[in-house]
Amino acid sequence: MIYADDIYATIEYLYILLLIANKSPCFSKFCRLIPIFFIIATCTPQGYGKIFTLKEYFLTRFGTEIDQMSTSIAFIGGGNMACSLIGGLLSSSEQTANILVAEPNADQRAQLEQQFDIQATSNNADTLSVDVVVLAVKPQLLQLVCREISKPLVQANRLPLFISIAAGVRSGDINRWLGGEQAIVRCMPNTPSLLRAGATGLYANPQVNDTQKTLAENIMQAVGITLWVNKEDELDAVTAVSGSGPAYFFLLMEAMKKAGVQLGLEAETAEKLVLQTALGAAMMADNSDVDASTLRARVTSKGGTTEQAIKSLQEAGFEQLVENALKAANDRSQTLADELSTDLS
Repeated sequence: MIYADDIYATIEYLYILLLIANKSPCFSKFCRLIPIFFIIATCTPQGYGKIFTLKEYFLTRFGTEIDQMSTSIAFIGGGNMACSLIGGLLSSSEQTANILVAEPNADQRAQLEQQFDIQATSNNADTLSVDVVVLAVKPQLLQLVCREISKPLVQANRLPLFISIAAGVRSGDINRWLGGEQAIVRCMPNTPSLLRAGATGLYANPQVNDTQKTLAENIMQAVGITLWVNKEDELDAVTAVSGSGPAYFFLLMEAMKKAGVQLGLEAETAEKLVLQTALGAAMMADNSDVDASTLRARVTSKGGTTEQAIKSLQEAGFEQLVENALKAANDRSQTLADELSTDLS
């Protein structure tokens, strides 16, 4: 007997399995098994349940890949961070046909199309037919962009997920400029994201559902690690720690190189030693099962050179200087957000 009620659902499940199998070297073998799967599913009472169970297993195991294969993404702004995200997405199996960029500069559009084999447009409203819109413009331009697309957004009768990587602009302001009731994930990436080694803090407004949170996370993970915060104000602290953080390390590296030269090293030698030491220390901390304090203690022998250097830093108030610096960055982030929230006349 053919259990006709299950045929359409079975076809849908087999299609999902095909999407997954297409990523596998065993794709051709899998295709030969489709008739058998179909017969089992439609000709036996238990068969459909078995196909359903198989489908659920694959969705659990490969759900992220399925979402990415069917998700359309548009970028408003084609600058460095957008290029890094696009490159990361394409390297992680996102399809070029699923990506669109709106960029006002004709030369930049041509470069994006040539470099990534994607579509580019000069019209921001063209991006509103997709599932995810990444707002990748400068913070000072974001209000103008959002107001520009607010009316076309209503006309498009769609509710895409908006991901903002514009520093300092609160989700409530973005939501207001877009007309309200929009799903918005606000992100704070840092400059190592340009090398796909970044750290990004994310905050989702109440309109964002779990599926959209996963989409935002997957997109930003194309350029590094992602961490969610529960309160939007915490993004100011994220800005202070990781957003501005690379500059703190650059300053320390700069000072160490200068000190090394004063101690008699050639500038090139001092620079290479500082760079490799910074890289090695970061790798040790990242791969260790203990915290930085323990690692520091392990390399600080009593009465040794490291102990004397650390003692000198601490006597000069090193920890307090760092605390003051991060608080200054946090406070400035809050002030900038207040300034950027003012509606333009």
